[in-house]
Amino acid sequence: MNLKILVTGGAGFIGSEFVKQVLPIASEKITVIDSLNYAGSLANLQEVISEIEFINLDIRNRNQIQELFTKNNFEKVINFAAETHVDNSISGPRVFFETNILGTSNLLEASLATGVELFFQISTDEVYGSIRDGFHFETSEMNPSSPYAASKASAEMIVNSFKQTYKLGTLVARCSNNYGPNQFPEKFIPYSIKSLISGNKVQLYGTGLNVREWIHVTDTCNALVKILLTGKIGSVYNVSSGDFKNNIEVFQELCTIMGISHDRFEFVNDRAGHDFRYAMDSSKIRNELGWAPSTNFREGLRKTVEWYLFNQNRFQKW
Repeated sequence: MNLKILVTGGAGFIGSEFVKQVLPIASEKITVIDSLNYAGSLANLQEVISEIEFINLDIRNRNQIQELFTKNNFEKVINFAAETHVDNSISGPRVFFETNILGTSNLLEASLATGVELFFQISTDEVYGSIRDGFHFETSEMNPSSPYAASKASAEMIVNSFKQTYKLGTLVARCSNNYGPNQFPEKFIPYSIKSLISGNKVQLYGTGLNVREWIHVTDTCNALVKILLTGKIGSVYNVSSGDFKNNIEVFQELCTIMGISHDRFEFVNDRAGHDFRYAMDSSKIRNELGWAPSTNFREGLRKTVEWYLFNQNRFQKW
């Protein structure tokens, strides 16, 4: 398969891992763009930087995006570029709408104008909203709660409109909560590790009982490569692990791994509009594409802790 591809947001946490996994099967040099905001870093790509073409570019810049697509003959576009932190979307939603909605629209317009054959949108389980019991399926209604989730759901709707109206080839992957090395410590697991290393207490929203479905970033990207190569065009795939933990359980697991007392936490006022539980059924990708996660949560968490301990000089600057 010819894989002349553009990866947007490729210096971020998940995007950089995807680049590393897809690189060996790409027939031509991969082009990676990233705005290198606070959460993106070329350090995430240091192992492969000589094997890719990297361009510092913000997807909100419509003219530069059009110029990039015109100069290249991209066949496939994989869009990781996004503002992702829910707390930030609550305090300042505009940049989420500008990047996640208008930025995605810029990419879609350029894709259509230059003959891109496949646009692969990376999305999130948060578009479904909270679910107390049971699971969300790919056909479930989207019901986003936060400005972040709403921006990602909006982006998906625009992708779908380009599929329906212009017959653009599209794929969408909705991924559950990722963890692993290189993740900026605003997200719960790296934030907690950094706090514990620094001797601080970990702050838990509300009762600490909110449930997330945790998946290691290597498993997610293995799924995304499979979807890219063999997914049915026009489809949506849930990518999830089945590893459900509430925040207290994750915190306690980290303390056990790090040999730290389990009392190093404090409850704080709950986040506005805080979804209680996310849960997706991922039988579609498992049955159709033969994918399954391979990382045990505790072992993946242990390796993640080891990475942060070994890279303290880097993440302490974050």
